[in-house]
Amino acid sequence: MTVAVVVGSLHYDIFVDAPHRPGAGETVTARSWTPKFGGKGGNQAVALASYGCNVQMVSAVGDDGFAPFLLDRLAAGGVSAKHVARVAGVGSGMSVAIGDDAGDYAAAIVSGANLSIDPQAVADPALWQGAAFLLLQNEVPEAVNVAAAMAARGNGARVCLNAAPMRPLGENLAALVDILVVNQPEAEAICGAQVGTLEDARRAARMLADRFPVAIVTAGGAGVAFAAKELDGAVPALPVKVVSAHGAGDHFIGALVSALAHGEALPDAVASANAAAARHVSGG
Repeated sequence: MTVAVVVGSLHYDIFVDAPHRPGAGETVTARSWTPKFGGKGGNQAVALASYGCNVQMVSAVGDDGFAPFLLDRLAAGGVSAKHVARVAGVGSGMSVAIGDDAGDYAAAIVSGANLSIDPQAVADPALWQGAAFLLLQNEVPEAVNVAAAMAARGNGARVCLNAAPMRPLGENLAALVDILVVNQPEAEAICGAQVGTLEDARRAARMLADRFPVAIVTAGGAGVAFAAKELDGAVPALPVKVVSAHGAGDHFIGALVSALAHGEALPDAVASANAAAARHVSGG
């Protein structure tokens, strides 16, 4: 079974179902709330495992009541938590997300123990045995991502960075990235080109491919574009009824990296991941 390492965040998500998201100063009466497993790192790790990868998670949780929930959900998702640290005196990462009737959502995160991940945790040689991919996001300190990317490169694994949420991308990390995955605003911030349509996303992907071996730009309901050396393309979104977009990007990335890890060519892997994200948002 293909091995992948995910270094990233774990969040206890409180998901609130409301008719619409509140504006400034507004109180909205919601219908319900549900605890959910989350964090971009955790979501992508579980998605990867669901598509047949052997996933090793590197992260940290606190010593609060959220920690057992997060560790149990990793185990239930088939993800190894051997390299997830328990940090005393610190709360686990958490978020509050508000979903609306259109299936969209907004969220606020509290990083908590995710900021205490030890960069030395990626130095264990056993972590990288057979690893083909490393998957990173921006919900942990950049020093952790750089250390992980260096270790991955040293052990022959390809590095995929989902540069979300957006923050300045340091050159030390950028130089180690094999696959960059960004959404519309993230692509705009990195390459400076406005992304409003699928063709815009394709153009942005080509621009980003001048800096990264592979660049993928997701364009929401329009679809997804990709580019590499002497190769680019776009895949329109599949027409489905959106039940909830919560976690869709993370599911897309998990499906994408799994497809690449199992030997699919880039265009086929992007198409597979696009279909997986469509199933996810439609509740399938």
